[in-house]
Amino acid sequence: MNYSQKHSREDPNADLAYQKAILSSVSRTFALTIPLLPSAIEKVVGNTYLLCRIVDTIEDAADLLPQTKQHLSLLFLDAVLEKSLVASFVEPCLKALSDYGNQDELDLIAHTPTVLRILHTCSKEDQEAVSRCVSIMSEGMSRFHGKQTEAGLKDLNEFERYCYVVAGVVGELLTTIFRNHSPRFAKNIQGQEALAIAFGQALQMTNILKDSPEDRARGVSWMPADMRQEELLRIAYQKLQDSLRYILLIPKQDLGMRRFCFLAFGLAVMTLSKIAKRKEFSNKDEVKLSRNTVMAFYAFTKFAVRSDTLMNAFFHNSSQAFRKH
Repeated sequence: MNYSQKHSREDPNADLAYQKAILSSVSRTFALTIPLLPSAIEKVVGNTYLLCRIVDTIEDAADLLPQTKQHLSLLFLDAVLEKSLVASFVEPCLKALSDYGNQDELDLIAHTPTVLRILHTCSKEDQEAVSRCVSIMSEGMSRFHGKQTEAGLKDLNEFERYCYVVAGVVGELLTTIFRNHSPRFAKNIQGQEALAIAFGQALQMTNILKDSPEDRARGVSWMPADMRQEELLRIAYQKLQDSLRYILLIPKQDLGMRRFCFLAFGLAVMTLSKIAKRKEFSNKDEVKLSRNTVMAFYAFTKFAVRSDTLMNAFFHNSSQAFRKH
């Protein structure tokens, strides 16, 4: 993808067009779910996803030393927090990733200035929430860069901490943004904010289990050492229970927010169900949901989010395979 940054600098609409285009290139799932949100929320959530994806790209670069990843993460954070010029991150990052295979993610890094320009058009409250999220994620991942081993993370506590810094904090971010834009939700969530962390962690645990064969092939595991898949599925089920409680707190009047969360939740539930039915698998494609399944569920969510009973019934029926563990 070749977008002119010069043109983009002159035209905020071109910035948003880039955000939409690159989102569909780096994540088919989020390109499907984020447009369900009301436009003001869609802009900031899409923007945050791209910023988090830049952090992920640094994390995923198998050829980089942990110290290099930590240095690039710090440069990125300084750019987001406006402590330094964006070029002081982009140039060394692209140089370090010269052998990186994903051209769309490299294009995204090259367009960090575009992504940050969009962030600065969001409300002050939303900008503060995004900065907090990216800070916790970037600093947290930096701490874990040196802990990548074949044996896995030390224990369940360390695993949950990892899931918090890469995804639980995103649940907190969504809660803040939803609260900023929906007084009804702000009232409902009061005192139950911890459910948001479980929502993010459940989605991350699904990704870790799904990606475990590829991680293992490159000599890395993000699962707790000496913990079997069955035990993790049981923990994931508990977190998904909390996730559904979280989604049900979103008022039915805020259908876009409800559907955005329920779609991500449902895809995780169905993926974990496929994983639970296999003792082991050697490639994530074996447990990947088919496009037909995803689109059928996408259609189902249109009316399901209007009924708490229907949402509960979906979870009960679709989680049977791993509820037993």
